[in-house]
Amino acid sequence: MSKITEIYSSLCLFTVTRDILKTPVIKSFMEYCEEENKQEKLKKYGEFVSLIYQNGGSLSSCVKKALFENENVYVKAVSKDEKISKSIEGSLAFELDTLNSLASLSSDSFALDMKVSIKIPEYDVDKDDITKAYKDRLSEIHRHGYGIFASYCMFSSTDDGEIIPIESADTTNIDSFIGYKEERQRVLDNTKAFLEGRPAANILLYGDAGTGKSSTVKAVANHLFESGIRLIEIRKTQLLLLPKIMAQISKNPLKFIIFIDDLSFNKNDDNFSMLKATLEGSASAKAKNAVIYATSNRRHIVKESFGDREGSDIHRNDTVQETLSLSERFGLTILFAKPPKPLYLEIVKELAIRNNIKMDENELYVRAEAFALNRGYRSARCAEQFIDSLM
Repeated sequence: MSKITEIYSSLCLFTVTRDILKTPVIKSFMEYCEEENKQEKLKKYGEFVSLIYQNGGSLSSCVKKALFENENVYVKAVSKDEKISKSIEGSLAFELDTLNSLASLSSDSFALDMKVSIKIPEYDVDKDDITKAYKDRLSEIHRHGYGIFASYCMFSSTDDGEIIPIESADTTNIDSFIGYKEERQRVLDNTKAFLEGRPAANILLYGDAGTGKSSTVKAVANHLFESGIRLIEIRKTQLLLLPKIMAQISKNPLKFIIFIDDLSFNKNDDNFSMLKATLEGSASAKAKNAVIYATSNRRHIVKESFGDREGSDIHRNDTVQETLSLSERFGLTILFAKPPKPLYLEIVKELAIRNNIKMDENELYVRAEAFALNRGYRSARCAEQFIDSLM
């Protein structure tokens, strides 16, 4: 029996990590092994290598990524610190050995298997010990997670409540900001406390548009990714899905930021009650490993009119207080105010340096101020747009 046939036979017997056979590269390998026609086998090999190239060019890395993202009974038991049967332990050991063999399989083995004299496409093979890497990762599962959460930092939700990774997520770095240092530090400190199991608050970041509220939350998530933070962004219209989303993550070893951007409600919005219940810690809507971070351009995030205050409701004062106090249910509220002129110009100057723009400082400031006045406001976003216009 050839090495390739032996690996294929072993893969067929997978139980613990069986879903790994559905991942593109390993599925392609299986299809290659199952093909008997020589010409079709060559095509299957080409497809196999093409998939490896699409994922960086290393077969070893493809196998390792598939393993790390695999959600199985073993990894779930480890995350809950549950006892694992000897039969499952034995099956996993067998599967890890097989994956090690697959990951180290060179293109020469395929040339020998197909008995071809032509030069076939090659790919990279690393010398990683996948078994050791997997065990090391499981020993810090609270930092790395499993399943889709193993490789991605940010996620969104479908309208059915399915959590899906954001492939092209914001990669903003926390060190790239200019100004608002104290405001960002408060968000960072709260998130670190959350990670460490200390009391942490739900946060409302409010203030003027373009001041970096959303970017701050995403930058903090990126900064603490390796420590075990993941971000799930939901729309205001998806708040009724919170119980379903929370149920999916409640037993996960990672910590989650549920992020709602640009939050505001009308008085009779059904989503208002769901968010209120979550912030108040309702058992059906809250997970212990999740916090809510929201941004808004207004301190009181429920829109009201003078008619709301002057209505005929006997208990209208209670009604008004109910709508106005939602923001107070966030344990921490942080104001991102419109930057004063000196801070705005400081941001402009630093961005100009970073983008290698050569201009007299006074001229830069005059043009930046004119740009802001033309738009009717100063903000970090306005500064970025001004620099973009120069470029």
